Amino acid sequence: MRINRNSKITYLVSFVLLLIIEIVIGVWVKDDFVRPYGGDFLVVILIYCFLMTVTKLSVFRALIAVLLFSFAVEFFQLINIVKVLQYQPPIIVMIILGSSFSAWDLVAYSLGILFTGGIEYFRSLILSKT
Repeated sequence: MRINRNSKITYLVSFVLLLIIEIVIGVWVKDDFVRPYGGDFLVVILIYCFLMTVTKLSVFRALIAVLLFSFAVEFFQLINIVKVLQYQPPIIVMIILGSSFSAWDLVAYSLGILFTGGIEYFRSLILSKT
């Protein structure tokens, strides 16, 4: 079964809502679970929604692209890419790259992608039956 995309406006609205949630988590949540793992779970969905807003990628390709991107960022943390390149990027790049590798982040990214894929699959399945 082919999974049909939502409208770009749906992805845009989802992106904006998730961005607001991520900002709230980043600014006000200071715990050891929601901020690190909930934020990582949601950030892949955020990136996915943004990608679906600005491209015409299929659902499957976008999910794979976001997962590969998020894994790449995490592995850049593992090798300390900033130190390897001997370059001090702007603070926004440092926030995106993060500062330390965690295998649990890879789990959170994977669960976020699986959740998003499941939502897209079941939404498409329900819409195909109506």
